[in-house]
Amino acid sequence: MQRVRFSSQQAPVHKLGDPQMTLSPKFRLAVVQSNLTSQMPELDHSLREELLIPGLPDDVALNCLLRLPVQSHSSCRAVCKRWHMLLGNKERFFTNRKQMGFKDPWLFVFAYHKCTGKIQWQVLDLTHFSWHTIPAMPCKDKVCPHGFRCVSMPHDGTLYVCGGMVSDVDCPLDLVLKYEITKNRWTVMNRMISARSFFASGVIDGMVYAAGGNSTDLYELDSAEVLDPISGNWRAIANMGTNMASYDAAVLNGKLLVTEGWLWPFYVSPRGQVYDPRTNSWETMAVGLREGWTGSSVVVYGHLFVVSELERMKLKVYNQEADSWEAIDGSPLPEQICKPFAVNACDCQIYVVGRNLLVAVGHISKLNPKESCKEKWNFGVQWHVIEAPKSLSNLTPSSSQVLFA
Repeated sequence: MQRVRFSSQQAPVHKLGDPQMTLSPKFRLAVVQSNLTSQMPELDHSLREELLIPGLPDDVALNCLLRLPVQSHSSCRAVCKRWHMLLGNKERFFTNRKQMGFKDPWLFVFAYHKCTGKIQWQVLDLTHFSWHTIPAMPCKDKVCPHGFRCVSMPHDGTLYVCGGMVSDVDCPLDLVLKYEITKNRWTVMNRMISARSFFASGVIDGMVYAAGGNSTDLYELDSAEVLDPISGNWRAIANMGTNMASYDAAVLNGKLLVTEGWLWPFYVSPRGQVYDPRTNSWETMAVGLREGWTGSSVVVYGHLFVVSELERMKLKVYNQEADSWEAIDGSPLPEQICKPFAVNACDCQIYVVGRNLLVAVGHISKLNPKESCKEKWNFGVQWHVIEAPKSLSNLTPSSSQVLFA
């Protein structure tokens, strides 16, 4: 196992929300010079003639500057006035990265302070391994972090925070918030049809689904609904057929898989439901799938993987044909990653965020099928750990999402 260590001096926390950076709104190679100057009317004539980087055309220089890690912006602004104007607004920075086709992954972690319970979002740059913050969610109530459900549309650079629960009175919320990385701000969306907490959620074909959970009277719900992000409207879909709060959920093969997880004292097999949006119908989850679902799930290579939270086990993958779970090759989750976990994936990488925001990155590889079963793929995993700065040592993760920018 490879360990990647980053001290607090190497990875200071910086706010993305500070109004400190201005970039041209549209990057085109042929007109980059005019775009840059037209968006900065306060620059005098001498500054407009000054190159961003001496010896380089402005189009090449801009391409270089848009690769700078966010943590270096404060120092880079001191280079010259044009850099100061260029590196001053994070909204413009990410908008121009998107327009130029940058697609680097960023890990957004929804966390809370273990003493005060205060919630916040921390962002890990998965290219430079540095942490940043984003503006606080417009959520005034004292809330239970685990009651929310977070989903994302990674390549659109957007994430949604739905539902939740007021911690003082155990009252579920119908709140819906949207964050856009190119705007670096939160938008309050239309409320859900039903207030709910601890429910299932997922994104299928650009639509946000919510199902089950706890209601305002703390009874479990069987209702479900879907949000069209374009219109901003929610509509009801078929009921689940059973009242159920959700321990975990996943989207696999265009279907929403919902499990309530094992409940103490483990006498009764957990329930599970599967929703197919093409037929607007639910069906009971296969026995092996729901009984072996003992942790947080991700989908990689079109297969369902689970990081177990019951004991320190190896990563396991679900075999749909056999309705069984199998441990994959490789070492177990690194010992320094402590529960509770927040798990997400990007391409063939699994990100497991533990207490104090230590992150284990697991590279999933496909192994050649065995001779006895040539149609079946085997998988392996290699882990390395990204250590967080000391300033994050009191934070516990509740959810994590990967966005591209």
